[in-house]
Amino acid sequence: MRRLNLVTTRAEQRRQTEARILTAARELFGEHGFDRTTVRMVATRAGSDPGLVMRYFGSKEKLFAQAASIPPDGAIEGSPAEIAEQLIAALTGKLAEEPAAALAALRAMFSHPEAAAEVRTAMTAQQRQIAEQLPGDDALIRSGVLGALTLGLVISRHLVRLDGFDVPPDQLMAIAGPLIEELVKDERAARHPSLAAPTR
Repeated sequence: MRRLNLVTTRAEQRRQTEARILTAARELFGEHGFDRTTVRMVATRAGSDPGLVMRYFGSKEKLFAQAASIPPDGAIEGSPAEIAEQLIAALTGKLAEEPAAALAALRAMFSHPEAAAEVRTAMTAQQRQIAEQLPGDDALIRSGVLGALTLGLVISRHLVRLDGFDVPPDQLMAIAGPLIEELVKDERAARHPSLAAPTR
């Protein structure tokens, strides 16, 4: 029984150490990108040592792959009004709290092909899922614009830190929210008659 408890304790210690390393890696990759982040930096922030990082993850590339893996957003579904509400809530959350894994991938995506692929895969999956719920023949394009809007706002606030973007998320969403609603509900024809489908 004592031996079993010892094994369980060691396994739990390893899980806790791996979690600390991944948290440190997400923070550092998000702050410095892939190239400027070293295994030693990750180990120091995690309160570990470089040898243990390599033992658990194998290489810096494999560590990055796990740290920058973007968790999928929940399924978006319902009426256009409900979809808009869900998208606005999700974006508000991303603006309020830095999404560590996503930021690690976003900062590295211009210099690291794997990071670019991770971002593209996550965005494409959500784009297609949302497009299936939207009205209109150009639903896939509008869903892509929604993704680009989200990406741009997250990068501008958390990475580029544009002037004025340090305001409370609700203040940003007061401007972005109506754009999301218009794209989801396809209200462009009502606002811009030239975009309406021609009558026969």
